[in-house]
Amino acid sequence: MKAIVVDDHAVVRRGLSQILKNMQEVTSVVEAANGNELIDRLNEAEYDIVVLDISMPGKSGLDVLKEIKTIKQNIRVLILSIHPEEQYAIRALKAGAAGYITKDSAPEELVVAVQRIMEGGKYISQSLAEKLAGSYDLSSPKLPHENLSDREFEVFKMIGSGQTVSNIAESLFLSVKTVSTYQSRIYEKTGLNSRSEITLYAIKNSLIE
Repeated sequence: MKAIVVDDHAVVRRGLSQILKNMQEVTSVVEAANGNELIDRLNEAEYDIVVLDISMPGKSGLDVLKEIKTIKQNIRVLILSIHPEEQYAIRALKAGAAGYITKDSAPEELVVAVQRIMEGGKYISQSLAEKLAGSYDLSSPKLPHENLSDREFEVFKMIGSGQTVSNIAESLFLSVKTVSTYQSRIYEKTGLNSRSEITLYAIKNSLIE
């Protein structure tokens, strides 16, 4: 089994790579620092699984995941994130990920997740399974933030954590005008009317740490 580890932090990449290299099933592990580097590697050779960080400068992990699935439909993707499951896991699985674990998971959980995914299954926690079941319950109304696109949700969280439009634009490599457009869409879709309302909503719904 050939694996790629994608994370913008070199120390994290090396740690994850070492865990995978210790697995008997894994024949090789390569690393990529960002989404563009990953796509280049996928175009150069065949791989079986990608362990992908969801929070990276430039293209987010969700954007990269969608790109992966357009060029390599059969490759398995395990999302690794600092964010609690309720923030991104359902979005990631709906976008094509085969599993989702948080970075505070034990190394043994990464091994189990990779093994299950490569056997053709999906890896999710029991609590996430319950949330997923709820997300497909048509009788349950959606929360306002669930109507946002992935990029809008990313901007929403950054606004909620107190970042300015300029800060967000710089972090996501977008123009201030583009971020302002996202902010307007967020107000429209959620019914929230100010940055402070977004912050209070995000705190109440455990969407920011």
